[in-house]
Amino acid sequence: MSYDLYASGADLAAARLGAVPQMRKVPSQKLTQFILPNFLSPSQCAGLIERIDANVRPSSITDDNGDAEFRTSETGELNHGDALIAEVDAQLCALIGIAPAYGEPLQGQRYLPGQQFKGHTDYFEPNGVDFYEHTHIAGQRTWTMMVYLNNVEAGGTTRFAATGKLHVPEAGKLLAWCNLNQDGSVNPHSLHQALKVRRGRKYVITKWFRERPWPW
Repeated sequence: MSYDLYASGADLAAARLGAVPQMRKVPSQKLTQFILPNFLSPSQCAGLIERIDANVRPSSITDDNGDAEFRTSETGELNHGDALIAEVDAQLCALIGIAPAYGEPLQGQRYLPGQQFKGHTDYFEPNGVDFYEHTHIAGQRTWTMMVYLNNVEAGGTTRFAATGKLHVPEAGKLLAWCNLNQDGSVNPHSLHQALKVRRGRKYVITKWFRERPWPW
């Protein structure tokens, strides 16, 4: 099955990201991924952490696999009417060059000691039982943008199987990757996992983009 990278301009995102000063492209033939240090300021990170702490709930997954330890993090609901949230959302959209209409609302995540998210992809599995529910309006996820909001005392790294890279949380650092191949098929090499936090807490925000406009 092939998905649309063109309507939203997601097909041009890699070129846009690659032209950003200080942006680093991960050397891989399997996954299109970029890293940008210090994308967010310390004050923005602190403000986002405060908002995540104020609105956390247990994180959920699509296509529940019965493993209670698969995702044990917490999700922080963020109000897109909040000035800081709107500012950061606009920065992410401007960086990747995809119109805000194609983005999901910004979401925060918190990991306490021992919490994790085992190996998963961000796209919706075409054969998954929840596929229609999650894609019939806005379509498949194209790009993921994730920003670490703090330095973690120990653990909490993000591992991508295809690249072999372990990304250490650093306040303000952005990771961006495409969940699809150039032909629009889902890319299983985007599989990644959030390893357990051993000491301290880990905070991130995540922005997902879709094939079609999100029903704002």
